[in-house]
Amino acid sequence: MDTCVKESASEWFNTMPATGRIYRLIDDALDAGKSRNREDAIKALGVSGDPRAVRPLVDCCRDPDPVIRLHAIDALNKLKSGRSVNALVERLKDRTERPEIREHAADALASIRSYGAINSLRECSLDPEEMPVIRAYVSHVLERSVIL
Repeated sequence: MDTCVKESASEWFNTMPATGRIYRLIDDALDAGKSRNREDAIKALGVSGDPRAVRPLVDCCRDPDPVIRLHAIDALNKLKSGRSVNALVERLKDRTERPEIREHAADALASIRSYGAINSLRECSLDPEEMPVIRAYVSHVLERSVIL
């Protein structure tokens, strides 16, 4: 994510009223009717550092809109919560998912660095039936993280 988008999400989050701000963001992130507001809310949840953001972001990982899924994965990458591992593994292993989204899920799993996350990355990198580009990317993520 570029710096401008990151700053925009942070600024938007900081302009929210302090009381109930996280719940408003969660409501906006889950509101399927307003795509742009959803994207902003998801980005803000990612920079919030609030553990209450994890569950709604996990739900957004299963959204029909690939843009929403991508933003949710990037937000979970920032939060680095072990509670998001199953949803991220689901995105990584879904062979019908867009390769870009699968790669972002691999990055998020590597940043969490839990046993389950790393084990799933290793399995993916060794799966002979996996797309070669995904296998190579996951191997690179593992090497870059010095966790092979």
